[in-house]
Order: sequence, then C-alpha cells, then structure tokens
Amino acid sequence: MKNLLCPFAIAAILASCNHNKNIIVESNYIDSLINNYTEPALAVNTADIKFWSSRIDTAHPGFTNELKYSSLLATRFALKGNIQDLKSSDSILKVIAKTFNYKEAAPYTALVPRSISQHKFNEADTFLNKAKQIGIKPYDDGAYSFDVNFELGRYPLAIENLNSIKSNSDYGYEFRLSKLEHYKGNLDSAIKAMLNAASLAGNNPPLIAAALSNAADLYVHKGKLDKAYQLYKKSIASYSSDLHSIMGIGWIALVHDKNDSLAKKIFLFVSAKTQAPEPILKLSQTAELNNDSASMKKYAQQFAALTSNPLYGTMYNKYLIELYTGILNDPSKAEAVAANEIANRQTPQTYAWYVWCLYFNNKKDEAYKIYEANVSGKPLEGIELYWMGKFMKGLGKGYNANEFFKAAEKNKYDLSPSMMKDLDDNLKE
Repeated sequence: MKNLLCPFAIAAILASCNHNKNIIVESNYIDSLINNYTEPALAVNTADIKFWSSRIDTAHPGFTNELKYSSLLATRFALKGNIQDLKSSDSILKVIAKTFNYKEAAPYTALVPRSISQHKFNEADTFLNKAKQIGIKPYDDGAYSFDVNFELGRYPLAIENLNSIKSNSDYGYEFRLSKLEHYKGNLDSAIKAMLNAASLAGNNPPLIAAALSNAADLYVHKGKLDKAYQLYKKSIASYSSDLHSIMGIGWIALVHDKNDSLAKKIFLFVSAKTQAPEPILKLSQTAELNNDSASMKKYAQQFAALTSNPLYGTMYNKYLIELYTGILNDPSKAEAVAANEIANRQTPQTYAWYVWCLYFNNKKDEAYKIYEANVSGKPLEGIELYWMGKFMKGLGKGYNANEFFKAAEKNKYDLSPSMMKDLDDNLKE
C-alpha cells in the first residue's frame, strides 16, 4: 500500500507546485506592503507647500513663489487625489498670467499638462497656442504639441511633433514614443521605449515610477502579467507613493489569480490613501468575480455619484460608460456621456464608445453609420474591441463579431471579470 500511495502523493505535490506557480501576487508581499507603508513623498510635499505658500504676498502678487506653489498643489493631487488641489493649481496659474499681462509663457505651458490630466484637451490646445504666441523653447513646443495632438487624435501632426524632439537619450521623447507605438499596436516597441525612459530618469523617483508603472501596464495589456507584477513591485520600491502600481497588483490578483479577497484588500487599502475615485471602481469590478450584484451596484453607484461632481468634468467618461451599459443599466445616460466625450475629442476609441452606447440605447442604424465612418479599420483597445464584438453580434454579423472577440481576447486582462467571462462564452459559441 505504501508503494502504491507514493506515486499519487508525488503527483499531488507536483500538482500543488504547478498550482502555486500559476499564482502571481504573493500574499505575504501585500501584507508587508500594507503593514510597512510610508509616505515620505507626501511629508516632503507638505513641508514644501508650507514653505512656498508662506512666501506669497497676496497684496503684491509675484511669479516664482506662486508658480512653485501651484506645481506643489498639482503634486499633492497626484499623491492624494483631491481634485480641488488641481483646480486651485489651475486658478493660481491663471492669476499669474493675468498679473503679468498675459506676456509670460510659463503659466500657460504649466496649464497644458494640467488640462490634459483633466481631459480638457481643447483647453490644453488653447493654452499651448497662447504660450507659442508668447514664445517657448523648441523642445517644449514639440513635446507639448505632441501631447495635445495625440490626445485630440491628430496623429500625423503628433508624429511630426515627436520627430522634432527625437533623441533616444531623452526621457520625454522615449516616454512619448512609447505612447505612439502603443497606439500603433507595436507593444514590444512601446515596452522597450518605456523601459528606456525609466533608465533615463536618473535619481528622480516619480519619473522612474511613471515609466515603470506604464511599462507594467503595457505588459498587462500584452498578457504578460508575471512581468507586469515584477515591474509594479520595482516601481513601488523606488517610489512608495505609487498607488497606481499597487492597484495594478490588485488587478493582477483579481483577473489572473482570481483572488477577489486579496484584490479587495488591496483596493480598500488604496481607497483609504487617496480621494481619487479609481479604487471604488475597482471594488465594483472585484465584486463581479463572484457575481455579487449587491456589492457591484453599491460601489458602481458610489463611483458614479463621486465622478458626477462637475469638478471632474469628463475625466471618467470611459468608466461611466462601462457602468451605464453594465451593472447600472442606464442607456440614456450612457449615450449622453459618450456624446459628451465626442464633443471633447474625436478618436477611433471615443467613437467606438459612442457606437456602443447608441447601440445599447437601441439606435442601431445611427450606430452603424458612425461605426462605418469613424471606427471600422481603426486601431482599438481591448474594451473597445469587446464592445464592437457585442455590437456586431447584435446586428447579426457573426463573422465580424467573432473577429472582434478574437482580437479582444489578446488583451483580455484589460477587461473586468464579467467581461472576460462573457468574452469567453462568446468565443465558445
């Protein structure tokens, strides 16, 4: 009997080892991360804000002190997610511009990335043009012009802008090159460029983290979640305030490891550290794994209520569309949000959102016309490919639907658990 049991025991041990190898996120790492979490960057930012704000004389408005204070408020927004900090930063920059009779370019160039981060792309374009009229350096012209034109879907112009600052030894160039290569669908080139950017960041932890976490996102997009996990960890090690990477690890725990309890633990931790809405959305998506519709709806409603604050503008339109065409099931609101996004920028991605919402609101003919004119044959991301597959299936175009589903499957880890399951079901039909 002993000899008979041995092979089964060995098989069980091997099966256990194989199972463990499939788990990417280590629970002990998460426990250590949470228990030992510190925020040195926030402490430095708080001290700097106190110092520079004390130097401002409201009776005699100046330039340098106000500009530095505005920048620090934007940094605090990145750290703690209070949208009011970003709005205050904007207001200070506009006051500087007015104080100096709109003849200084610096406040306008600072407003460009602030506006982009708030998805105010046309406003960013306006600020950039004002800065150009005053006069800015050629590098700033090329870099900021790329940012604006890329976000507005003016891709030929964006490519020209990027070529004007081409330098493989420059962080900004490599970072932007990665975005362009990703748009083109060249994931390997995009990852390489982003890792190059990380290597060029010097001793600047926020810049290192920005590049490493973006490279990790690209690995998630490619389905290489083990590599993404290692980069997220590396980014956190260099910059402990990198909540984006912590959430990235939570996402891997959810969609790959299927460990909803660990994912929830991570997202609840992040939600306690920031006022940004993203972890609330992740908690709704976490509830999808076990079809916990009550929790899904609770967190989805919380996210929608939070992001409906006018201060957020159009920053979270994509995610609101996901909720309004999903658990919140509100076709009219979905269409309104998508139409609002089209007014903000016209890209293949945003048109795909609009097509999906029109279809979801039972406007099939209108949806198909927009699809033909603005989406067909254009590069799309995982969620848009999935939505276009659902759209084609709803039109009875089975072959087209399956092609979209197969394309979406390559980026399946971009999708929430319920979308992944639905995608899998459609591919099996």
